[in-house]
Amino acid sequence: MFTTELAIIALIILVVAIGTWFPGWRDRRIIARPFPDAWQQHLVRAIPYVNRLAPGEQQQLRDNIQRFLAHKTFHGCGGQAINDEIRITIAAQACLLLLNRRTAVYPRLKHILVYPDAFVSNLGHEENDDGIVDIEDHGHGLLGESWHYGKVILSWDDVRHGAANIHDGHNVVLHEFSHQLDSESGSANGAPVMHGGNYTAWAQILSEEFEELNEDFHHHHESVMDYYGATNPAEFFAVATETFFEKPHQLRKKHAELFEVLREYYAVDPTAWQ
Repeated sequence: MFTTELAIIALIILVVAIGTWFPGWRDRRIIARPFPDAWQQHLVRAIPYVNRLAPGEQQQLRDNIQRFLAHKTFHGCGGQAINDEIRITIAAQACLLLLNRRTAVYPRLKHILVYPDAFVSNLGHEENDDGIVDIEDHGHGLLGESWHYGKVILSWDDVRHGAANIHDGHNVVLHEFSHQLDSESGSANGAPVMHGGNYTAWAQILSEEFEELNEDFHHHHESVMDYYGATNPAEFFAVATETFFEKPHQLRKKHAELFEVLREYYAVDPTAWQ
């Protein structure tokens, strides 16, 4: 009896050890592979300022792209064929959000669905119990959806547009993947998991900035952030993320405290890249 119990304990320890060791071993094998030249060309088109990142950040980005592509499955919808340009463009922009941060590469995400252009959702509302958050295209369909449970849906036409114009404050990949980060805390509510950050300062500053954006919207004041961020705290975080990466100088000038908490959370300063 005692021997059997020891065998069971040993087996449990072995299973836990393998479960802990194997993912790391597999990822090391993945990033040990050469990063293809064709992928690098797609990367530069997806993030034109990539060469302005520190050398270590560039390597992190390439490593995370390889890990992303190894663990996520892309699906073409509405007649959209999937190719390396699509996969690298989406992966590169998604992994830009992970630089210098001790985090897994979107561990809950399994599937990326890509439509040729804006698509129609069967859900008919902005957020439901399954955690869907939509970007609407002013009544012409959806640019993207982020599900809490393993799925992101994107319009390829709008992904390309976001990559082509890196200063307009609109990027559907950054938007939807910030929702993925937000939902790692259990729900998309504008309060992502903080790794050593100050939750109190985060909550206070984002709450104040959210209210200010609502005031700007209702009084038709000009804002560096898209008014879609006034929808709810989750959308505010996503819109603030887009602005932080695409209009960092304007955001720092107009909303210095918001810029600082985002800089602390994302562990990068995009003003150095642009």
